[in-house]
Amino acid sequence: MPAEMDRGFRGVPSVDRLLSDGRIQQLEKVYARPFLLRAIRQRLEEVRLAIAGGEAAASFDEIAESVCALVESMAQPSLHPVINATGVVLHTNLGRAPLSREATASMEECARGYVNLEIDADTGKRGSRLVHVESLLCQLTGAEAALVVNNNASAVLLALSGLARRKEVIVSRGQAVEIGGGFRIPDVMRQSGAKLVEVGTTNCTYVSDYEAAITARTAALLRVHSSNFVVLGYAESVTLEGLIELGKRCGLPVLDDLGSGCLLDTTEFGLGPEPMLQESVAAGVGLAMSSGDKLLGGPQAGIIVGQGALVDKLRRHPLARAMRIDKIRLAGLATTLLHYLKGEAETKVPVWRMISAPVDEIEGRAQRWCRLLGGSASVIEGVSMVGGGSLPGSTLPSRLVAVKGRGKVNRLAEQLRRGSPPVIGRIERDLLLLDPRTVLAEEEDSLLSRLRSLQLS
Repeated sequence: MPAEMDRGFRGVPSVDRLLSDGRIQQLEKVYARPFLLRAIRQRLEEVRLAIAGGEAAASFDEIAESVCALVESMAQPSLHPVINATGVVLHTNLGRAPLSREATASMEECARGYVNLEIDADTGKRGSRLVHVESLLCQLTGAEAALVVNNNASAVLLALSGLARRKEVIVSRGQAVEIGGGFRIPDVMRQSGAKLVEVGTTNCTYVSDYEAAITARTAALLRVHSSNFVVLGYAESVTLEGLIELGKRCGLPVLDDLGSGCLLDTTEFGLGPEPMLQESVAAGVGLAMSSGDKLLGGPQAGIIVGQGALVDKLRRHPLARAMRIDKIRLAGLATTLLHYLKGEAETKVPVWRMISAPVDEIEGRAQRWCRLLGGSASVIEGVSMVGGGSLPGSTLPSRLVAVKGRGKVNRLAEQLRRGSPPVIGRIERDLLLLDPRTVLAEEEDSLLSRLRSLQLS
């Protein structure tokens, strides 16, 4: 070992010496000793590795200061708010749907103390947590019964496990899809114990394909909405009504995985059609399943609505308890559903406020932002996207603030991401683009403050 490296290793302070340092002792008044010990040992290991790699040994003061910085960094929550200026309304990486003020207030109120989660105030006996949302879902969709679980993947897994374990479920080959994040319908079916029977081809499936595959072991027919892609050109698929009519003739329920969980007609906002829960129920599906944190605009949840007898089977299944929703999200979902019941979703639910925002309003905001940035920025025409695996190919006209990068667009984007609060935009053709559509009104002052601090030189 070279002499200089040997001296470096011998100069690394001990854990006890660091613990006796005044700076570390001040931290010990705030943080538990085991936490401090982990940080000290981690930093000392990094110092030793640096010396072994040929770097000069750090001084005692440098090591102590770096331990303090590491402790403070480790003690900060890694999950924190960001401003979404990407123009993607349901940005999966940014948490999908933001919640209404009323929904977040309800969640905060229920988080602070005890709630009547599973107690019947009239009888004093144990009740069901689902009573807080089931009647709302039934009123909104026309379903006989409803069940809420952790997310839509849970809803699909529970439905298949509860109704088709060790039996067959028929699905079009074009719908045996990967929704995202490795969530694949064939894999979910295998986990449920149901056997997947694919029929038709990737682009063409007919009623006769389903009918020919039905056997005594068939438990259900499954439709999966291709929420994050479209098939163009020569393609044929069976309508939901056609599938339900076949199911009735053969005594089989139709399970409908809708994905986004839409309750409003998207075509009224200039978008393509998105299947709605109430439409599936009205058509006669056995069960319709969807997410709660996409186009519905609520917290993460898996919604199941449909025929009472089928919902009851799932309610009694052991997996239902493993997948159940907690009190905080239940409160947020109930308040979000009330917005729809009151006819105020377009003005209260942020997702729909963003989608329905008129272009002239967006342009006015973009012009205000642009004035703060001077000659390096301009307002250009652009589009926003719904995202979240919803409405692929559909866009909304928007106005974007385009910041010229002068070859440094990545640095500008990093400046915005690393600030407080972080601002997330998108980069196209050496331009940093900021879309006002997805920036909440209450975030605008913070965003403008960040824009003023941008170093565009």
